Amino acid sequence: MSEVKTNEIKLTRKDFVSSSEVRWCPGCGDYAILANMQRVLPEMETKKEKYVFVSGIGCSSRFPYYMDTYGFHGIHGRAPAIASGVKLANPELEVWVITGDGDGFSIGGNHMIHVLRRNIDLNIILFNNRIYGLTKGQYSPTSQLGMKTKSSPWGSVDRPFNPASVAFGAEATFIARGIDVDAKGMQDVLTRAQKHKGTSFVEVYQNCIIFNDGEFEDVSNKKTRPDYALYVEHGKPMVFGKEKDKGIIIDGSHPRVVELGDKYTPENILHHDETNPIITNMLLQMSLDAHFPTPFGVLRAVDAPTYDDLLHEQIKQAKKQRGKSTLETLFYSGDTWEV
Repeated sequence: MSEVKTNEIKLTRKDFVSSSEVRWCPGCGDYAILANMQRVLPEMETKKEKYVFVSGIGCSSRFPYYMDTYGFHGIHGRAPAIASGVKLANPELEVWVITGDGDGFSIGGNHMIHVLRRNIDLNIILFNNRIYGLTKGQYSPTSQLGMKTKSSPWGSVDRPFNPASVAFGAEATFIARGIDVDAKGMQDVLTRAQKHKGTSFVEVYQNCIIFNDGEFEDVSNKKTRPDYALYVEHGKPMVFGKEKDKGIIIDGSHPRVVELGDKYTPENILHHDETNPIITNMLLQMSLDAHFPTPFGVLRAVDAPTYDDLLHEQIKQAKKQRGKSTLETLFYSGDTWEV
């Protein structure tokens, strides 16, 4: 009997569904993220055994248990560091980091910044519900100013992180945003993230039905979403609204919302350029201003050398110049002392 090659087998969503019982609160946005991930991966050209999911601590970090792939449930905030080691040890693997706003930007903030700046070829999915869910409703690094929680009964006085802005400041080469209730939009950014060479950072607005229900109501509600969400696509005009009758222009040095008509048409308003850092930064700042729609889609995508490629090239050159060696030789290669 001839052997069937793995890459000839057509994978389906069921191939990525594990036997573990999914234990999130009924109605949690995490279910949607999980389902969309399981729908996207079969469409890729990657063999199933090449996928690895690494998580930290939090509701989102149960994710590896629910994917029928290799996985690693790490410790609080350290998923980027663990994932970096996995990728560097085996460059052939497709590594996904699953984290939350607390796990990724509180105790794990330093690890997050450095994996982004290094541009290691892996993917980061940040579940942002602007609350600590697993530990029962304390305010998180992305909670809005004035938010009353169990740990901020008088209202939070912390200025929140805008996660995508942090990624931009760390020179991330790929930044995207989705929302749990928009399956197509999320699948589009997850697909682009996997195909990107370098660190992909995807922020997903995710509803916590227990501790922060309705936090993203303006963009999650189908009735209001067209007026409050701006879906950007490279080379396409920035148009939004129920009737696609609104657009973004640059007025002097600032963005402005305009009504489309005789004066402003899709041809003469601002077109998205995911390679232009000025446009990316403008979109990120719009996220913080209630006068503008919230941008979704791929906000930034540029090419740059990856840390793993550069590191393995160094190793290759070292072997070429010095030849293969042993660990014992390394131990005795410098100054040594006998005790």
